[in-house]
Amino acid sequence: MKAKFNAKHVVFSVIAMMTVYVMFHNERFVIQPENPAWQHYAPFKWWLLPHAIAGTLMYLSAPLQFSERLRKRFPTLHRIGGRLYVLSVFIVGPTGAYIQYFEERMGFPRSFTVLAVVDAALLMGTTLLAFVFAYRRKIAQHRQWMIRSYAVALVFVEVRFVLGVTGWEQLGVEMVQAVIWSCLALALLFADLANHWTELSTLWRTPMKAAMPSETLARIAEPV
Repeated sequence: MKAKFNAKHVVFSVIAMMTVYVMFHNERFVIQPENPAWQHYAPFKWWLLPHAIAGTLMYLSAPLQFSERLRKRFPTLHRIGGRLYVLSVFIVGPTGAYIQYFEERMGFPRSFTVLAVVDAALLMGTTLLAFVFAYRRKIAQHRQWMIRSYAVALVFVEVRFVLGVTGWEQLGVEMVQAVIWSCLALALLFADLANHWTELSTLWRTPMKAAMPSETLARIAEPV
């Protein structure tokens, strides 16, 4: 239990660090009215507003869903936070895809729109499954799909963090797309690693003999 607790805190500490970096490196223009970035966002600002608000609510409500203490002490708050997360996701996904489609008029390639649609489909699909399992009171499956949903949601942060830290954001459209696809593909892998962390952490500590029935070991030991 202690190892699991520590692992969870390490993961959320890394996520917090990436988020702080992205807020400073990519999003600080929000508090800079004269920043040239506003000229780029001006044509679709009324689509960007609900997207940004919903995205903020999504990132604020998601970590609360993984707090066992909150779920046990305040189950109603846990459910409200979950529904807020679901609502936010179903605003973020479509608006993000449409904004990327809108940006095609400004010279962005169609491939970015495809990426946005796939990302939105994965985010909404995993979230919908998490909600359905919660509604059916299948808590184990709900947790697994919620982890997958959050992993996909974090792609927005991970992509900007990787591009900024490495400087690859200066290498052109192909590199940006490669990083986005990589983060999107790895999101589900990391989610399933988290889902099966308990089994994986004990896998290598289990002796091979203990994993085999004694009758099987006896037959192997018998002379031919």
